Amino acid sequence: MSMLKILKGEHGEYLVVLQFVLFFVFVLTPAWNPLATPAVLSILLIPRWLLLGLCWLIAILFSGLGVLHIRDYLTPLPYPVEHNRLVKQGAYAWVRHPLYSSLIFAGLGWICFTLSLSHLLILIIGFILLDYKASKEEHWLTERHPEYADYARRVRKFIPWIY
Repeated sequence: MSMLKILKGEHGEYLVVLQFVLFFVFVLTPAWNPLATPAVLSILLIPRWLLLGLCWLIAILFSGLGVLHIRDYLTPLPYPVEHNRLVKQGAYAWVRHPLYSSLIFAGLGWICFTLSLSHLLILIIGFILLDYKASKEEHWLTERHPEYADYARRVRKFIPWIY
Protein backbone atom coordinates (compact mmCIF):
# COMPACT_ATOMS: atom_id res chain seq x y z
CA MET A 1 0.00 0.00 0.00
CA SER A 2 1.45 3.35 -0.99
CA MET A 3 2.05 6.14 1.51
CA LEU A 4 -0.26 8.41 -0.52
CA LYS A 5 -3.18 5.97 -0.11
CA ILE A 6 -2.52 5.76 3.62
CA LEU A 7 -2.48 9.55 3.94
CA LYS A 8 -5.70 9.79 1.94
CA GLY A 9 -7.31 7.19 4.17
CA GLU A 10 -8.72 5.32 1.17
CA HIS A 11 -8.91 2.02 3.06
CA GLY A 12 -10.48 3.35 6.27
CA GLU A 13 -7.27 4.24 8.12
CA TYR A 14 -8.86 7.26 9.81
CA LEU A 15 -11.79 5.17 10.98
CA VAL A 16 -9.37 2.81 12.71
CA VAL A 17 -7.61 5.73 14.39
CA LEU A 18 -10.97 7.13 15.57
CA GLN A 19 -11.97 3.71 16.87
CA PHE A 20 -8.78 3.42 18.95
CA VAL A 21 -9.13 6.98 20.26
CA LEU A 22 -12.71 6.27 21.29
CA PHE A 23 -11.65 3.02 22.96
CA PHE A 24 -9.07 4.84 25.09
CA VAL A 25 -11.56 7.61 25.90
CA PHE A 26 -13.99 4.92 27.08
CA VAL A 27 -11.36 3.23 29.25
CA LEU A 28 -10.04 6.47 30.77
CA THR A 29 -13.38 8.21 31.38
CA PRO A 30 -14.55 8.07 34.98
CA ALA A 31 -17.98 6.57 35.64
CA TRP A 32 -20.57 9.28 36.16
CA ASN A 33 -24.20 8.94 37.12
CA PRO A 34 -25.64 11.19 39.81
CA LEU A 35 -28.55 8.75 40.31
CA ALA A 36 -26.27 5.78 41.00
CA THR A 37 -25.97 6.33 44.72
CA PRO A 38 -24.22 3.78 46.94
CA ALA A 39 -27.66 2.54 48.06
CA VAL A 40 -28.82 1.99 44.45
CA LEU A 41 -25.54 0.31 43.54
CA SER A 42 -25.85 -1.97 46.57
CA ILE A 43 -29.46 -2.97 45.84
CA LEU A 44 -28.61 -3.76 42.20
CA LEU A 45 -25.30 -5.48 42.95
CA ILE A 46 -26.27 -9.02 41.86
CA PRO A 47 -28.11 -7.98 38.67
CA ARG A 48 -25.20 -5.69 37.76
CA TRP A 49 -22.70 -8.57 38.13
CA LEU A 50 -24.95 -10.93 36.15
CA LEU A 51 -25.36 -8.46 33.28
CA LEU A 52 -21.63 -7.73 33.26
CA GLY A 53 -20.84 -11.46 33.13
CA LEU A 54 -23.40 -12.16 30.39
CA CYS A 55 -22.29 -9.25 28.20
CA TRP A 56 -18.61 -10.07 28.63
CA LEU A 57 -19.23 -13.74 27.89
CA ILE A 58 -20.98 -12.76 24.64
CA ALA A 59 -18.12 -10.37 23.84
CA ILE A 60 -15.51 -13.08 24.43
CA LEU A 61 -17.41 -15.59 22.30
CA PHE A 62 -17.92 -13.15 19.41
CA SER A 63 -14.31 -11.96 19.45
CA GLY A 64 -12.78 -15.42 19.89
CA LEU A 65 -14.91 -17.12 17.26
CA GLY A 66 -14.73 -14.12 14.95
CA VAL A 67 -10.94 -14.08 14.97
CA LEU A 68 -10.81 -17.87 14.62
CA HIS A 69 -12.89 -17.83 11.44
CA ILE A 70 -11.18 -14.89 9.68
CA ARG A 71 -7.67 -15.23 11.04
CA ASP A 72 -6.19 -15.48 7.53
CA TYR A 73 -7.98 -12.28 6.42
CA LEU A 74 -7.82 -10.24 9.61
CA THR A 75 -6.75 -6.61 9.31
CA PRO A 76 -7.59 -3.55 11.41
CA LEU A 77 -8.69 -1.75 8.26
CA PRO A 78 -12.25 -2.11 7.02
CA TYR A 79 -10.89 -2.60 3.49
CA PRO A 80 -10.68 -6.35 2.82
CA VAL A 81 -7.34 -7.95 2.02
CA GLU A 82 -6.83 -9.10 -1.57
CA HIS A 83 -6.88 -12.83 -0.79
CA ASN A 84 -10.02 -12.77 1.38
CA ARG A 85 -13.04 -15.00 1.00
CA LEU A 86 -16.53 -14.48 2.35
CA VAL A 87 -16.89 -16.16 5.75
CA LYS A 88 -20.46 -17.05 6.71
CA GLN A 89 -19.98 -19.77 9.34
CA GLY A 90 -19.37 -19.71 13.06
CA ALA A 91 -19.91 -16.31 14.65
CA TYR A 92 -20.51 -14.92 11.16
CA ALA A 93 -23.70 -16.96 10.95
CA TRP A 94 -25.00 -14.95 13.94
CA VAL A 95 -23.78 -11.45 13.06
CA ARG A 96 -21.91 -9.99 10.12
CA HIS A 97 -19.37 -8.16 12.30
CA PRO A 98 -18.69 -10.21 15.44
CA LEU A 99 -15.49 -8.31 16.29
CA TYR A 100 -17.38 -5.01 16.34
CA SER A 101 -20.20 -6.72 18.26
CA SER A 102 -17.70 -7.85 20.89
CA LEU A 103 -16.67 -4.23 21.51
CA ILE A 104 -20.30 -3.17 21.82
CA PHE A 105 -21.19 -5.99 24.23
CA ALA A 106 -18.07 -5.43 26.34
CA GLY A 107 -18.93 -1.73 26.64
CA LEU A 108 -22.55 -2.52 27.40
CA GLY A 109 -21.49 -4.88 30.16
CA TRP A 110 -19.38 -2.19 31.77
CA ILE A 111 -22.26 0.29 31.54
CA CYS A 112 -24.65 -2.21 33.16
CA PHE A 113 -22.17 -2.76 35.97
CA THR A 114 -21.26 0.88 36.64
CA LEU A 115 -24.57 2.45 35.56
CA SER A 116 -22.37 5.15 34.03
CA LEU A 117 -24.07 7.74 31.86
CA SER A 118 -20.72 9.05 30.63
CA HIS A 119 -19.83 5.59 29.30
CA LEU A 120 -23.30 5.20 27.78
CA LEU A 121 -22.74 8.37 25.76
CA ILE A 122 -19.34 7.14 24.57
CA LEU A 123 -20.82 3.74 23.65
CA ILE A 124 -23.54 5.43 21.58
CA ILE A 125 -20.87 7.41 19.72
CA GLY A 126 -18.85 4.20 19.32
CA PHE A 127 -21.88 2.35 17.97
CA ILE A 128 -22.41 5.06 15.36
CA LEU A 129 -18.73 4.95 14.38
CA LEU A 130 -18.68 1.13 14.15
CA ASP A 131 -21.92 1.17 12.17
CA TYR A 132 -20.39 3.61 9.67
CA LYS A 133 -17.14 1.62 9.51
CA ALA A 134 -19.09 -1.62 8.97
CA SER A 135 -21.12 0.01 6.20
CA LYS A 136 -17.93 1.05 4.40
CA GLU A 137 -16.56 -2.47 4.82
CA GLU A 138 -19.79 -3.97 3.51
CA HIS A 139 -19.67 -1.76 0.44
CA TRP A 140 -16.18 -3.08 -0.38
CA LEU A 141 -17.18 -6.67 0.41
CA THR A 142 -20.22 -6.41 -1.88
CA GLU A 143 -17.97 -5.20 -4.71
CA ARG A 144 -15.69 -8.18 -4.19
CA HIS A 145 -18.35 -10.79 -3.33
CA PRO A 146 -21.69 -10.27 -5.11
CA GLU A 147 -23.29 -12.90 -2.80
CA TYR A 148 -22.62 -10.60 0.18
CA ALA A 149 -25.91 -8.74 -0.42
CA ASP A 150 -27.90 -11.95 0.10
CA TYR A 151 -25.86 -12.78 3.22
CA ALA A 152 -26.49 -9.26 4.58
CA ARG A 153 -30.26 -9.70 4.14
CA ARG A 154 -30.21 -12.92 6.19
CA VAL A 155 -27.76 -12.06 8.98
CA ARG A 156 -27.95 -9.05 11.31
CA LYS A 157 -25.08 -6.58 11.51
CA PHE A 158 -24.16 -6.47 15.23
CA ILE A 159 -26.87 -7.93 17.49
CA PRO A 160 -28.46 -11.29 16.62
CA TRP A 161 -32.16 -11.02 15.59
CA ILE A 162 -32.17 -7.27 16.40
CA TYR A 163 -29.66 -5.18 14.42
